[in-house]
Amino acid sequence: MNKAIILGRLGRDPEIKYTPGGQPVCNFSVATSESWKDKSGEKQERTEWHRIVVWGKLAELCHQYLLKGRQALIEGRIQTRSWEKDGKTNYSTEIVASTVQFLGSGSEKQEPAHDEPVQTFTEDDIPF
Repeated sequence: MNKAIILGRLGRDPEIKYTPGGQPVCNFSVATSESWKDKSGEKQERTEWHRIVVWGKLAELCHQYLLKGRQALIEGRIQTRSWEKDGKTNYSTEIVASTVQFLGSGSEKQEPAHDEPVQTFTEDDIPF
């Protein structure tokens, strides 16, 4: 089974492009953080960045509604792709999203209210 679930904040506004066949693809990065206390009792924190790729109508919705700093819950599969540049093979590991939940607002400092609606979209549920 290849499944990833990420809850984090966008590090930049989503970018959308279209394939030569007209298929939309949206790319953005999401940061997740982990904190702990080290042996001396000092708080430590580590942030990981995850590349997210979204296709189709879901890509257009992500581009329309997500902004830098907004919190999102992404479910999808992990994929590594490679390409050649200047005779060197490059690799990128990313999460290809199948479900995206838009949480909170675009403000990095504002946490979502408990009664704030959550927008959830999946590839299969989009009616258009």
